[in-house]
Amino acid sequence: MSKNMLVELSDAIADAAERAGKSTVLVDARRRFPASGIAFAKDLILTADHVVEREEDIKVILADGTEVTARLVGRDPGTDLAVLKLDPSGASATPAEVSKTPARVGQFVLAIGRPSTKGIESSFGTVNAVGGPVRTGRGGMLEQYIKTDVVSYPGFSGGPLVNGDGTIFGINTSGFGNGGAITIPADVAWKVAETLAKHGKIKRGYLGIRSQTVNIPAESQKALNRKQETGLLLVGLEEDTPAGKGGLMIGDILVSIAGEPVEHHDELFTRLSGDVVGKSTPIEVLRGGKLESIKVEIGER
Repeated sequence: MSKNMLVELSDAIADAAERAGKSTVLVDARRRFPASGIAFAKDLILTADHVVEREEDIKVILADGTEVTARLVGRDPGTDLAVLKLDPSGASATPAEVSKTPARVGQFVLAIGRPSTKGIESSFGTVNAVGGPVRTGRGGMLEQYIKTDVVSYPGFSGGPLVNGDGTIFGINTSGFGNGGAITIPADVAWKVAETLAKHGKIKRGYLGIRSQTVNIPAESQKALNRKQETGLLLVGLEEDTPAGKGGLMIGDILVSIAGEPVEHHDELFTRLSGDVVGKSTPIEVLRGGKLESIKVEIGER
């Protein structure tokens, strides 16, 4: 006789929590109660930036109860992510397994935390929405986010959102001050984490422009050789800035940066980050209805 379906579902959820719990750690880096973190390498822990109040003498407790000291190697308040490096002590964390498929609206999910030495805790719910890009309110931009109805208990920030098989959809945080927790998808969080581990920060660029979204005339759209209905009309240039030095002009309609379309301000914010900062970068503008490519050295904020 087969098991009751509810018993099977319950066992599967418990198995998923146990699997994800192997890579979920406790992070003690603030005055109040500890928070959680995710091992994304044997000696590197990804957690929420807002829970890291000191940069050294950080304590991390692994899934097997081993206590390891760690230090901050990189942080990005804009995305509320921070990376800790475990001190070489012979102990190593179990790296998280990332879900091979992205989160979908309606899926059952678990939020996992390790807010105390007693072990992992979990919260069950569903995915309500998957969206982005969105400004974080902390000077950053998330390409994508996951919203759920799981309860984020104290100390859950920095822990994973888990698929039904125990693999990781992303990292949970309540640090954006919007009254609730959101999840940063793993593909976004892992890219940020790798940059933080290597460089210690995320570079964010600027042009020094004031702009507004405008519709691109049909005739001008033909020059783009792609479907793009809007761009950014430059209505002001700040003095002594990359835009002015590079040759951008008031009245230009900015349509792409480094070959990537720019249709609205959020996309501009996204394009002006990472590898383009500090480099001479091609910027496409419509000037007098004609498409022109202008090389501008992107400044760093």
